[in-house]
Amino acid sequence: MNFTLKVIGKIIDALGNFCSILMLLMIMNVFYDVVKRYFFNDVSIGMQELEWHLFAAMFMFGIAYTLKEDAHVRVDIFYDRMSARKQAIINLFGSLCLALPITIVILYYSIDYTLGAYQMNEGSADPGGLPYRWIVRSVIPISSVFLIMSIIYMALNSVRTLITPVLVTYKEGDDS
Repeated sequence: MNFTLKVIGKIIDALGNFCSILMLLMIMNVFYDVVKRYFFNDVSIGMQELEWHLFAAMFMFGIAYTLKEDAHVRVDIFYDRMSARKQAIINLFGSLCLALPITIVILYYSIDYTLGAYQMNEGSADPGGLPYRWIVRSVIPISSVFLIMSIIYMALNSVRTLITPVLVTYKEGDDS
């Protein structure tokens, strides 16, 4: 189990690094677009669309990394006060009963969605827009695969927490 957790963890960490690169590319793209617009009174529809595509890819791939790092949004008021075992039970239930089924549904339907865009060679409807819209559409099924990996990582991590015996330490002066 530890080997599997390490391998999945490294893959998802690499994905997090990829998201950092996407963020830098997006920032450079926005900077270029702003300079071109306000200093040269010129706009590029293709560059504006590239901003959207980079943001979409960064967001979609970032979901798996955020889940692996346990940085997703939840009601931490209650969760933080629970024991590690109770947290593991909640994480195991949430990942296997809630996150995994919806991710599998998204993966299933996004494959046809992406293939349809590829087969019709879908591009931007705007003049000067980006061709090959199937590339950004393919982010949905690919990111779903990474999210499934991250869900498996979270579930295995929870199982490991549940099967690891709780070590009770004796404190000096504690006679209870």
